[in-house]
Amino acid sequence: MSTGKRLWLYALHYKKLLIMGIAMLTVAVAADLAGPLIAKKIIDEHIADTTAGSIDFEPIVMLLAVFFALTVVAAIFRYGEYLLLQKAANRVIQKMRNDVYQHIQTLPIRYFDNLPAGKVVARITNDTEAIRELYVTVLSQFASSAMYITGIYVALFFLDWKMASIALFVLPILFVWMVLYRKYASKYNHIVRAKVSDMNAMINESIQGMTIIQAFRREEQMQEEFEVMNREHYKYQNKLLYLDAGTSHNLVGAIRSITFVLFIWYFGGASLNATTAISVGVLYAFVDYITRLFNPVTGVVNQLAKLEQALVAAERVFRLLDRSGEDVSDEKIARYRGNVRFDDVWFAYKDEEYVLKNISFEAKQGETVALVGHTGSGKSSIMNLLFRFYDVSKGAITIDGTNIQDLSRQTVRDHMGIVLQDPYLFTGTIESNVSLGDARISREKVIASLDAVGGERVLKHLPNGIDEPVIEKGSTLSSGQRQLISFARALAFDPAILILDEATSNIDTETEEIIQHAMEVLKKGRTTFIIAHRLSTIKNADRILVLDRGAIAEQGTHDELVALGGRYEQMYRLQSGVALNPQVG
Repeated sequence: MSTGKRLWLYALHYKKLLIMGIAMLTVAVAADLAGPLIAKKIIDEHIADTTAGSIDFEPIVMLLAVFFALTVVAAIFRYGEYLLLQKAANRVIQKMRNDVYQHIQTLPIRYFDNLPAGKVVARITNDTEAIRELYVTVLSQFASSAMYITGIYVALFFLDWKMASIALFVLPILFVWMVLYRKYASKYNHIVRAKVSDMNAMINESIQGMTIIQAFRREEQMQEEFEVMNREHYKYQNKLLYLDAGTSHNLVGAIRSITFVLFIWYFGGASLNATTAISVGVLYAFVDYITRLFNPVTGVVNQLAKLEQALVAAERVFRLLDRSGEDVSDEKIARYRGNVRFDDVWFAYKDEEYVLKNISFEAKQGETVALVGHTGSGKSSIMNLLFRFYDVSKGAITIDGTNIQDLSRQTVRDHMGIVLQDPYLFTGTIESNVSLGDARISREKVIASLDAVGGERVLKHLPNGIDEPVIEKGSTLSSGQRQLISFARALAFDPAILILDEATSNIDTETEEIIQHAMEVLKKGRTTFIIAHRLSTIKNADRILVLDRGAIAEQGTHDELVALGGRYEQMYRLQSGVALNPQVG
């Protein structure tokens, strides 16, 4: 389906407003275009055609009153038309933005792996804003111009069909120009929109990494990289500028001049004879309509740039909407017991490049399973599969005997909780970050969850307690405070399966002790998975899986693995030995 047709289908969601707006526009145009005909009647019948030498002002006053009334009617209906069409346009864009944002929520995590956040933001904000210009300005201008041009040609043919036929040459010139303009402008606009997305992505990345940029004195390098993008954007913006400069008033002015030359030629040479003499009133009305004709023509030509920008932006937005999303299900299931089984699981982010190979293990209800291994060994990938952020390439994962791929992603996650190494906090308060706006999580439950993880000892210094404002990412809070809030968030939802992904790696020793103590109580009845580099935090795990290059190299309890004398024992001795036996000299 073409981009134009899809934009039209979006507009049809609010066809009632559009029909009412166009109806009011039709009345306004008709009332406005009746003016020259009234002037013709006054000139021909009451001024130029006076035989007695005196003018009867009574019918002139009546006609002038009608003229004034029509002007008022035109103004009122133009006002109503403007409000209705603008309201429809704003509603269309509101719906489109909601659709894009809703669709983004359904896109698989894999989609965002190689796509900078700034580019996604550009689709939702910049591109939809360009489309808004299409509905708010361009389409209303095109509708108004089309109505005016049609009405003017009807009036011209009513006055004199020969002179009106001469004026028809404007339409093919306008059409040819629109085709040629779109051919070149489309290419330039695609590049301009792409560069805007690239710059948004770089700005977003720079803001997120400003600490590193300044710490390593990379300000000038980042500035140079941005200037390269900005220079390319400027280059193609200039090409569009040159294209627009050759049109607009220059094009319309040239066509207007040609029209008047043809009109003078026809009036002065070809038709001025005794049998086909043109009245003064007709001449006045014709000149008035020809002058009015070029106002909508100018409007159309001036909006071509915005039209092309909007079409390119719409193409990008629809390309995003066309990406396959995942169905969002509200299906609820009873809280499962939490018996998790991985059966010969293989997984690759890219085809055949497996990061997990032949992973098989079982975690029973209430057990704690720890995953350890060097960076890149596959620990986080296992948790991504359990949460169904990704699906297995081969094999199966079951919970209480049910293959998780037989359930919707939302249903699988309904009884899971997760605490990440780098917790993400949203703008709001501490309470809203624990409850995430879920009506099931009361204020009392938020407080209880924070107390359970020892949060009162860390958060008691905050003046507003759980009502303390939190800005984006919780940057005003310490890493320990952010981690405890994230931990309380997971516990507040009372998960059957709890996943801690390096959850204690970013907090101090005292806070770690608080969490460790709380976890001994909170793990009861829950299946808990812990990903950890600090082996001291997982000594009490029921089972430890040692991963190496995507495969399970060893498994057992802490004592069993130390006694085995393999990879785990080497890692444990290395970590504990650094503190116990430091090298001197």
